[in-house]
Amino acid sequence: MNVTNSDSSNNHSDDGTDDKTLSPVSREAMHGGLMRTATYASVTVASILIVAKLGGWLATGSVSILSSLVDSILDAGASIINLLAVRHAFQPADREHRFGHGKAESLAGLAQAAFIAGSGVFLLLEAIDRFVNPQPITNTGLGMSIMMVSIALTIVLVGFQLYVIRKTKSVAINADSLHYRADLLVNIAVIVSLILASKFQWFIVDPMFALAIVAYMSYGAFDIARQSLDVLMDKELPAEERARIKEIAMSHPKVFDVHDMRTRSAGSNLFIQLHIDMPRESTLIEAHDIAEDVMALVEGAYPEAEVLVHQDPEGVDERRDEVQD
Repeated sequence: MNVTNSDSSNNHSDDGTDDKTLSPVSREAMHGGLMRTATYASVTVASILIVAKLGGWLATGSVSILSSLVDSILDAGASIINLLAVRHAFQPADREHRFGHGKAESLAGLAQAAFIAGSGVFLLLEAIDRFVNPQPITNTGLGMSIMMVSIALTIVLVGFQLYVIRKTKSVAINADSLHYRADLLVNIAVIVSLILASKFQWFIVDPMFALAIVAYMSYGAFDIARQSLDVLMDKELPAEERARIKEIAMSHPKVFDVHDMRTRSAGSNLFIQLHIDMPRESTLIEAHDIAEDVMALVEGAYPEAEVLVHQDPEGVDERRDEVQD
């Protein structure tokens, strides 16, 4: 989920366009358009799958298909939340929100985690009931056909979502994609369940697969919640990224040290602030130019970042951040 991978390959689109050549406004507009398209696509696919799986469940009575249906209903709800969150996240900064609205994505991620956890409880109860009262499964051919169509649609959607994630590093789209990547496994599991139930009369396999699906969904909910909380709690970038930022800043010949670095992410945006030690004899204009150079170097490697640099004369005794790397 994270806005942590700054490999230069991630800044190129498949058509050869380099994101670094775009202005921040143009880049944000492009990312916003991609993310909105991804949310529209996920809502559309989820709606189609709900109708198809509802028919499949009514025709077969399979609790595995029911579990997949519930998952698709939650996918649709989560995708709608994502759509609203993405629209809000890309509203420009205003007087009350100077850092923008990017954390709306992570709030949507927490809502998705809650949706998934709730559905897991429902499916757990349904699976337990089927263990106690096993029921035959009918029309398995129709059920398998519906699940094959679901797999095909989901593969197309996930492929597009992964492209958008690679371009934007969006927390919300990544969380949404986790739903649909899980759906691929769920749909495959449902097909296996239908085959075993129809060919070998192993009806107990149906609720067993439902329990496995519940376990997988629970893991996904935990992962989404963790990623969202990392952003909402202003978690620092990984140590290797912070070391890279420091290395970039110190590549300037007049920067002797970097300290008190703080980093955080909000949506697809990064915020980086750091103190740099420079020659004591520097004039105000020279210090300003050095800081501007360092900002340009860091922003060149992290085009999605807003960088703030504080200038310190070398050797000055000052209050330092109590938390050091």
